[in-house]
Amino acid sequence: MSRSTKYLKIFAYTYLIFLYAPALLLPLFSFNASQIIAFPLSGFTTNWFENLLYQETLHEALKNSLIVAVSSSILGTILGVLASRAATRYDFTGKQISLTFILAPLVLPEIIVGVALLIVLIQLGLPLNLWSVVLGHTLLILPFSILIMNSAFSNLDISLEEASMDLGENQFGTFYRVILPLVFPGIMASLLIGFTLSLDEFIIAFFLTGTETTLPVYIWAQFRFPKKLPTTMALGTVLLIVSLILLSLSEYFRRRAANSQNSVL
Repeated sequence: MSRSTKYLKIFAYTYLIFLYAPALLLPLFSFNASQIIAFPLSGFTTNWFENLLYQETLHEALKNSLIVAVSSSILGTILGVLASRAATRYDFTGKQISLTFILAPLVLPEIIVGVALLIVLIQLGLPLNLWSVVLGHTLLILPFSILIMNSAFSNLDISLEEASMDLGENQFGTFYRVILPLVFPGIMASLLIGFTLSLDEFIIAFFLTGTETTLPVYIWAQFRFPKKLPTTMALGTVLLIVSLILLSLSEYFRRRAANSQNSVL
């Protein structure tokens, strides 16, 4: 191992520790018996997690977030599949410009996207509710879905599609019976990534939600009340665990898609 490689690894590990150390403190304080978030710890308790079971406002916000996350992840994945299929299989005028425009939310600050969507919805006279948040989250999820599905479609062997057509299947039947099963792990990865992004997203939801708040907006509102901070940290711990599980499942399906396509090739 060269000295430059060794220093690079040290820098990477230091950066990861600096980045994720606050996330490790979250579950630590969520089990602390004191309402004051400070060291030394006062003792072990699960009361803050039990309190989550009796907060109706929290349950309503969770229901709203699940509706938004499921709807936007499905819609974003469907659009991502169609866009990726067109981009990897066909050549058409304005293809690169269209893809660049669709992928723009990856590099634009979310606050700019949120404000822009808010202005557009107001100018169109559309109400701010959960479905306006779904539209915003779909716009955010779509670039990630396209990147995942581009990889899945690009690794397909076109001879499989041609063989299906030679055997008498039409284009829709070939897409449904041959192509979709091969890219299904990629679709699952896109759904899970989209669900995770939507469930944790705050800025766009903050601008586009009306009276029906999502879970991140609810958590932000709770920080105004110091006595509710331990319960909020307990909720954050639950969300952290759920996000890690979903991301792990997404990575599993992504690798499964790559391995299955390599075995076909």
